[in-house]
Amino acid sequence: MRQTPPVRAQGLESRLSNTRGVPARWRSDLDCVLISQAQIARRVRSLAREIEGDYRTRDLVIVSLLNGTVMFLADLIRQVSIPLRLDFIGVSSYGAGTTSGELVFTKELRLDVKGRDVLIVDDILDTGRTLKRVIQRLRPLKPRRLRTCVLLDKTSRRIEKVNADYVGFAIPDVFVVGYGLDYAERYRNLPFVGVLSDRLYTSLTTPQ
Repeated sequence: MRQTPPVRAQGLESRLSNTRGVPARWRSDLDCVLISQAQIARRVRSLAREIEGDYRTRDLVIVSLLNGTVMFLADLIRQVSIPLRLDFIGVSSYGAGTTSGELVFTKELRLDVKGRDVLIVDDILDTGRTLKRVIQRLRPLKPRRLRTCVLLDKTSRRIEKVNADYVGFAIPDVFVVGYGLDYAERYRNLPFVGVLSDRLYTSLTTPQ
């Protein structure tokens, strides 16, 4: 199965030590803008072209994970010009405070995916626990082919042997927010991906 080479944001490492580019409103919360709005837009367009080429003659169903994918998903599918179906699956990690807990499915698929090409879309691939569970949930539904697309890939945190077929950006081991990603349900509306200041949390162990 072909995989898309990750794209590292230009100057990514050097940005981790300064707040340049962070809007004034967010400078007390964020260490830096890791991936700009313009970089995201360019990469999403590129991913859409790759997906179009791979699925041009296929019966494509996109399955998006709630809730962090909302901005990425909306931008991605608007750039994909081939016919497709869209459905959602919900997965939550329940635990005390910021400690990761049991993964619970909060929404199941509505569409029948048997014999169809399924592309799972998620915001970030971190430990791989969530994506592995979703794949295990979908395989018994007998899709023709099952692939995955993520905006961000944090390989240093991987626990499960899971890799994405389409990757927007490879990122270091930092806690990111914005463009749909949250911390305590905040920051989803930021148009860029930023690094959350570590002073805002203690003993943060929840995998994204």
